[in-house]
Amino acid sequence: MSLPVFGVWLTSGWEGDPGEVWYVPGESPGEALAWYRLNLPDLENKERAFLIPVVHPTARRNGIGRQLVRHAADRAAADGRTVLGSVAVQDSAGAAFAMAVGATAGIVEARRLLDLRKVPAGEFARLRERAAAAATGYTIVSWTGPTPKEYLSLVAAAFNAMNDAPSDEGWEEEIWDADRVRDRAGRIVRLTEVRGYSVAALHDATGELAALTQVEVDPERPDWGYQGLTAVTRPHRGHRLGLLAKATMMEWLATAEPQVERVVTGNATSNQHMITVNETLGYELYPPGWQFCEIPVKSALRAVPAEGMTDTATIDALAEPGRRLPTGSRLDL
Repeated sequence: MSLPVFGVWLTSGWEGDPGEVWYVPGESPGEALAWYRLNLPDLENKERAFLIPVVHPTARRNGIGRQLVRHAADRAAADGRTVLGSVAVQDSAGAAFAMAVGATAGIVEARRLLDLRKVPAGEFARLRERAAAAATGYTIVSWTGPTPKEYLSLVAAAFNAMNDAPSDEGWEEEIWDADRVRDRAGRIVRLTEVRGYSVAALHDATGELAALTQVEVDPERPDWGYQGLTAVTRPHRGHRLGLLAKATMMEWLATAEPQVERVVTGNATSNQHMITVNETLGYELYPPGWQFCEIPVKSALRAVPAEGMTDTATIDALAEPGRRLPTGSRLDL
């Protein structure tokens, strides 16, 4: 992530859920040895929290990571949460740490990379035309930036279609409507200089949005495209709309963002349908992927007994860069 994107995520999450950010100060002013962001969903999954803990490599193996988990578990318990979820790069120190503190491994999201420099000229047009032959009765529309007002409720249906995607047990389905799309979707595009591109397929007979794919380009990483949501709503599956939308997107990016050389995406390893679509477009595995995991809050509280918390790892709340709140202060971001 570039600094602007990281800043939005750190202070308000991807979708504006309430959260807390805490860090372990180092010896030098402005230095952090470790930190975490605790996401506290407020619409669904209110019994869950999602934790991203990070310890600087030079500060590892000193017990700070376990103390972050213990502190986050205390904060989660105080908010009525019973489960801590997290994610780490596969086969990384973070993944090993998660298992060491007692987390249970969940779904794996594999990363794939589309190297546009390797794609033969005209390939995306050929794929688009092939998919369009199976998608009669649909019209392609597109837009840049946030979702236009006239499409908000239609886009909500595409977000709701993502509830069919593979996920770990115990997670409630997210219910999207026009207001939620307007207020919570596409925050990175709305709050930074990141450029967002959306391609959708509309069903001619009903006006329903049948498929949607989105890609973002960060001006600080201009040669990369970041694949966001791709969804086909249940009544319209089986018409190659996913391939149609994504091939159309790649053609568009070739003219709108000609400097983009690579596009990265991620799919659950069990999502064979979308994997097939991506591989048809030319995506190849780009390891490592992401390992999701979770631990009951009660178990996380046992990861480090309260008496094991040390003065050298006092954890303070981070309100904004360079400013600390008193230890124990709650920070709703």
